[in-house]
Amino acid sequence: MNHDASADTFDNNDEHTPTRISGRSARRAATWFNWGNIVAMIVPLPLAIFWTGLSMLVYALNKHHPNPKVGYYTQWAAYRFYGVAGTAMVIAVFAPPSLTFYLVVWAIAALILIPWSLYDLYRIKQDTWEDSFTEPPESFEDN
Repeated sequence: MNHDASADTFDNNDEHTPTRISGRSARRAATWFNWGNIVAMIVPLPLAIFWTGLSMLVYALNKHHPNPKVGYYTQWAAYRFYGVAGTAMVIAVFAPPSLTFYLVVWAIAALILIPWSLYDLYRIKQDTWEDSFTEPPESFEDN
């Protein structure tokens, strides 16, 4: 039985093949932050609090996505959310301890974030999403 040992060796060229990311997957990733904003405003307690923490993870995962459009839409959704949340926090510090006042602040935040997020979701849907490719990082053994 003749066995060719060279056929069993690992081919290093296969290690650096580009990974394809579908346009559909990139479009879905671009919507995450906007959907989080909408859900957090519809059910503010406790989801807005949890979204504040989870949004940082979503931002970190998507800001440097191989498709630059994902990072663009994520960044603008984050600007809106953190701007509104930061403003609400500053107002709440000096606010009277009244449930009515906090409901008014929440309503204003929802009136800003929900329509803008819906418009962004519309823009994401209308945008052209093409497949993108990413190169894996070089391993330490190659250096």
